[in-house]
Amino acid sequence: MLWNVDLTLVDVAIVTRDAYAEAFRAVTGRPLVKLVPPMGRPDSEIIFETLAVNGVVADDGHLPRFLDALASAFADRRRRLAKEGRVMAGAKDALRSVARLDGATQAVLTGTIKSNAVLKLQAFGLDEYVDFELGGYGEEPYPKASLLQVTQGRAKARLGVPFTSANTVMIGDSARDVQAARIGGARMIAVASGRATAAELREAGADVVLPDLSNAAEVVAAVAALTSPTDRIAG
Repeated sequence: MLWNVDLTLVDVAIVTRDAYAEAFRAVTGRPLVKLVPPMGRPDSEIIFETLAVNGVVADDGHLPRFLDALASAFADRRRRLAKEGRVMAGAKDALRSVARLDGATQAVLTGTIKSNAVLKLQAFGLDEYVDFELGGYGEEPYPKASLLQVTQGRAKARLGVPFTSANTVMIGDSARDVQAARIGGARMIAVASGRATAAELREAGADVVLPDLSNAAEVVAAVAALTSPTDRIAG
């Protein structure tokens, strides 16, 4: 199971924007005027586009400096996450329930950099259900579909079995998540808890579309229906 983080499991947009503003100032010496909306994109892509729309010509050093500054700025604000953010409806019960499926291993596939993804889930007690070492994160230099395949390779190396669309399910909230699953080789459960409508998620090609994660039994049933029981137990 590969979970998207923002607007699928948690919403910490206010804290994230503040961290971006501090990181931008630290790297460029200028105030942030416009932050590019995430829309399912990785932090690395958001950083380059944000630099561009704010009139900064990026060089080879901008991305690593910005990633470091973003991690630091976000860590400084970690105590604000639970107060100013929210866990998405049903997220904890869904994670807990999927964890009970025979052979289920849960990781994240997110545009957020790893350190920030860990803090986001820790703030709401969701981290205990996730293997962060198997996940894919926003600082890695891959499109999301390729990153999905990288995570499948990590799982194979750790668990000793191949991971394909027969035993890999992604849960996310954007059309980009759906496209990544279709291209990368996973089945897709889309939740209309983010900025995309249920109709847009269906049109993008999601296998299952749910309004949110509030019905844990419905989430588990969808995962079970989309995976081969034999392959899932082998994993």
